[in-house]
Amino acid sequence: MLLAERAKLQRLLAGIPDDVEVDLSLVRLPENALIFPGAPAAGEDFDFAKPRDPSAFSKTFRRGADALGFVGFEFHHLRGTHATLLLDKGVPVHTVAERIGDDPAVRLRNYAKRKRKQTADTSVVDVINAISAGILGS
Repeated sequence: MLLAERAKLQRLLAGIPDDVEVDLSLVRLPENALIFPGAPAAGEDFDFAKPRDPSAFSKTFRRGADALGFVGFEFHHLRGTHATLLLDKGVPVHTVAERIGDDPAVRLRNYAKRKRKQTADTSVVDVINAISAGILGS
């Protein structure tokens, strides 16, 4: 996929149509060229070093998620899910925080809040079951 994207940019730079067979190794992209540069605005020239607009990506992701039935799910939610799954598997909080660019204290506070809710629910069920077993003798 990356090689195809590079070839597409080389063809764009050299003005070579897609259906023409040429040796693209002679076409050098600019030193600062991005793999996935941003699209130019109306009236602007194409800039190989212009980053994509992150909000445009997020909007595209959200539309796709909505179409699949995940209404309101945003790309950023994957970050929290990723962190939670790592913490659930025992990865140290400082490692997870560093990986996602978060402060370890913030990550731990958010994770503890989530776990507290789960633990509280579990504890209530355990207490009710213990009381019931004591009363009913089961």
